Amino acid sequence: MSEKSTISKPVGKGTASSAAAVGRRLWPYLKPLLWVVIAGVLSMALVAATEAGIPALLKPLLDHGFGTRGSPSARWLVPTAVIGLSLVRGFAQYASGYLLQYVSNRILLDLRLRMFDRMIHASVAFFQRETASTVINAIVFEVNQILNVLMSVMVTLVRDSLTVVFLLGYLFYLNWRLTLIVAVLLPGIGWLVSKINRRLRRLNREYQMLTNDLSYIVEETVGGYKVVKVHNGETYEKNRFGEMSRRLRGYQMRMTVSGGLAQPLTQFLASIALALVVTIAVVQASHDQTTVGGFVAFVTSMLLVISPLKHLIDVNQPLQRGMTAAELIFGLIDEPPEAAGGGRPLARARGEIEFRNVSFAYGASLGATLQGVSFRVAPGEMVALAGPSGSGKTTLVNLLPRFFDPTGGEILVDGVSLPDYDVHALRSQIAMVSQDVVLFNDTVASNVAYGEAIDRERVTAALRAANLWDTIAALPKGMDTLIGGNGMRLSGGQRQRLAIARAIYKDAPILILDEATSALDSESERHVQAALETLMAGRTTLVIAHRLSTIERADRIMVMEAGRIVERGNHRELIEQGGLYAHLHRIQFQQSAA
Repeated sequence: MSEKSTISKPVGKGTASSAAAVGRRLWPYLKPLLWVVIAGVLSMALVAATEAGIPALLKPLLDHGFGTRGSPSARWLVPTAVIGLSLVRGFAQYASGYLLQYVSNRILLDLRLRMFDRMIHASVAFFQRETASTVINAIVFEVNQILNVLMSVMVTLVRDSLTVVFLLGYLFYLNWRLTLIVAVLLPGIGWLVSKINRRLRRLNREYQMLTNDLSYIVEETVGGYKVVKVHNGETYEKNRFGEMSRRLRGYQMRMTVSGGLAQPLTQFLASIALALVVTIAVVQASHDQTTVGGFVAFVTSMLLVISPLKHLIDVNQPLQRGMTAAELIFGLIDEPPEAAGGGRPLARARGEIEFRNVSFAYGASLGATLQGVSFRVAPGEMVALAGPSGSGKTTLVNLLPRFFDPTGGEILVDGVSLPDYDVHALRSQIAMVSQDVVLFNDTVASNVAYGEAIDRERVTAALRAANLWDTIAALPKGMDTLIGGNGMRLSGGQRQRLAIARAIYKDAPILILDEATSALDSESERHVQAALETLMAGRTTLVIAHRLSTIERADRIMVMEAGRIVERGNHRELIEQGGLYAHLHRIQFQQSAA
């Protein structure tokens, strides 16, 4: 990775942390499930309505159910109604929970699949810009924040908002004068929450960035464990991790302090309202303007309002975390895919390659990596690229499968410019073995036939050609053996040969070999080199090699330096010229002799 960064782009036309903007982005995922959402909301509305039914039953019970003159019907009907309300409430709660869980999990699945699809089709520049920990965090963990928003936040907002509406409606019906006192306080609570929201939003964004940095430290330490151990870097890594963890803890505490202020302040305002209500109700009772049942029902309803109001305020913190997670999620979904090409098919290439005055730079500030490179490779020809490290050899071959597009000039295959081809059709013509071997945590057969259907006979033939069949056949499950993450259960040479077997299996007309035999011992290299020479017959091959002994039989060798081709010819001609190639060859010969 070139640098650490965070996937952070606008959620939509609104701001990333706007609930309305997130709602607009989620609407296409919600729309197919709209009737399920409506059923869930109606179930929550039923739960909210039963909340207001409890104080409504207290009034007739207190006014008519107690004393010698109490109504017999009130004494039995009210308890029966309480049981009925409980049953209705329980069923509605279960229904709403199930329906909304179904919706949220469907949306979670759709988002996660969409994110992975966009990630896997992103350009190479994306993978160089973003760290693995940031992408993993977004796809695996941050998308769960949206689930929390859809579940706990949505349920709380809908159910408790409806509960407040029903209870306030009943309060207004009981005593509109007392209800006005409660209504006056609500705007004040809303203003208070909005002020706290802004601070929490900023803290959540900074907290998320620090979390990504912490993940990156773990990723680096795990990936570079050998360096850490050899250089006794345990203390350094512990200090680095500890410092970032303490900063993260500090932000968490600041979020807790800011979020925790809302509840006690709300309770204080509610206590003032309750004190005023009690005072006014006593005055009204002295003038026969209210009954005991009416007063108790009013106070009970008012106290019941406080609980959903507290829930609505407490939902602020997870809501803000969800808004911050939305930046990562929709930032990844909005990542532009790599160019698909012009759509021209390519069933089987002849293998003619031409670079016409090709230039390339990774960035304006980094300068040109390639400058005016021109050459042509005939079908079936083996062309080797040599030169010191950093001369642009790997960059040049990375342009052929369109990992990058040149900043100047053009590249042609079979006389057609690369952008005219469908990118997948183009890449199906190319097999690549890099010095950085990448294997998957799957079976040997799946790794050899990666991207294609498994033909066990072809897998066996490819393994034999790569001088690996005897090793694989000796394993307990043969080619069905799991090789672990990046082939960790194989030796370095075996991993390299397995990658070569994958290239052999693909049987592409164009081969790119970037230090393909770098991890092999002399004996294995001899066998694999023979297999590669058989494979290269009739195929166009570009070979990058620092060990010049492996490319002496190339049809042509192009020597690169500082992004330019400075020498061309076969091995004998370049040695006779006495230039850069001869100098590099002499150094390696002396090192081998030593």
